[in-house]
Amino acid sequence: MEKKGILEHRKNSPCALFDKPQSNCGVAAVYGATDASHLVYLSLYALQHRGQESAGIVSSDGQRVYRQVGQGLVADVFAKTEILAQLNGHMAIGHNRYSTTGSTLVLNAQPLLFRSKLGPFAVSHNGNFTNSGILRNQLEDQGSLFQTTTDTEIVPHLVARSHKKTQTEKIIEALQQLRGAYSLAMLTRDRLYAARDPHGVRPLCLGRKDTTYFVVSESCALDLLRAEYIRDVLPGELIEIGPEGLVSHFFAQEQHSYSCIFEYIYFARPDSRIFNDNVDKVRRKLGKILALESPVDADIVISVPDSSNTAAVGFSRRSGIKFELGLIRNHYIGRTFIQPHQTMRDFGVRVKFNTVNGILQNRRVVVVEDSIVRGTTLRQLVQLIRQAGATEVHVRVSSPPIISPCFYGMDFPNKEELIAAQMSVDEIRCYLKCDSLAYLSHEGLLQAAADSKCEFCSACFTGLYPIEIEDHIGKFQHENEPGS
Repeated sequence: MEKKGILEHRKNSPCALFDKPQSNCGVAAVYGATDASHLVYLSLYALQHRGQESAGIVSSDGQRVYRQVGQGLVADVFAKTEILAQLNGHMAIGHNRYSTTGSTLVLNAQPLLFRSKLGPFAVSHNGNFTNSGILRNQLEDQGSLFQTTTDTEIVPHLVARSHKKTQTEKIIEALQQLRGAYSLAMLTRDRLYAARDPHGVRPLCLGRKDTTYFVVSESCALDLLRAEYIRDVLPGELIEIGPEGLVSHFFAQEQHSYSCIFEYIYFARPDSRIFNDNVDKVRRKLGKILALESPVDADIVISVPDSSNTAAVGFSRRSGIKFELGLIRNHYIGRTFIQPHQTMRDFGVRVKFNTVNGILQNRRVVVVEDSIVRGTTLRQLVQLIRQAGATEVHVRVSSPPIISPCFYGMDFPNKEELIAAQMSVDEIRCYLKCDSLAYLSHEGLLQAAADSKCEFCSACFTGLYPIEIEDHIGKFQHENEPGS
């Protein structure tokens, strides 16, 4: 595709206004509280940033299992107090969903709930199975009838087909057949399970308050509930919580850890602790290292709110350039905003952002952004900042150029839609119409996260995929809605 065609396609993309990578959902689980569903509900509020398309909760009182799911934000799905009141029981799991392909159907809303000869089985999933196409084809050849188009449904089918004796053994055997990136919360009539893939790609942590256990995607949910963070769920670990207490099982031999570096850059809330380190701390380091690598003579530093705020503060402190709030974000616009007519499209990014003219006028401005995917939003922001009176606009990005799509639970466009895969840095600068552009180096990125003592997946920046991907996963991703 010629560059002109790429830009036109990018301009008209339905996601152009939301030119950010998207993550695959948040999961939450509670065991040992009389109001377990209420605590999961609060957890999902804290994890709302991980998925805004649907939400759901499944609970159990040890005898019966209850389910409520729906499209929209947590507040929309559980708007009526009687809905939560019907989710009885001392244990529950929940899910916020962001699908990685176009359609969002309520039948794909999670947690999914199925019934087998051992009783009910519910599952919430964050991530992508990289062998989902092969497994689904095998299961369908063996007679399985899938009710959804999400790869999450593979889990209950594998569990139901296991010939092991106990529920725990069945789940372990199912997990051993999965490949890729996943954090799972599962619920049966009397037990709660949580699992993290052997490479630890997606975050998942364990907490406790008195006799109540919590498993959540990020520790910010524990803070809301005033629960104590105990530790991360370990890669390849299955946690089982039942009447006897908590038991840890390992379903895979120790493997290299490949935690998702983009969780630190963008996905996780800055007040969370993931992968053995604080997100805010890492993001400040990203900004500081960026300031050292790519200094610029300017009057003020501003962020593209809200995800770039912390990195911009780090850039400001290391460079000595004053940090200001030059852009204000409208928090009441979601991914579902559409622009059906040209007159609406002309408003573009103005719907989401507005400038503080008194801050920007007659200033040389450094704009700190956490990442550039298509470049559509940033191009319009540069124009808005110039219209507000800025004399110079310099863009600094607190991550390296994104050159490859992700198969481990992030919604990156196809490679053809990634601007850095099609253009040089100087060509991107010309497209953005800024005075200068610089990205953080890959070495600087890893340096900022070094205290976590993790190995990271940075395939989106390098094109080197550390976890095997089946040959036809790309085809499967377009025909079905993966993951969470």
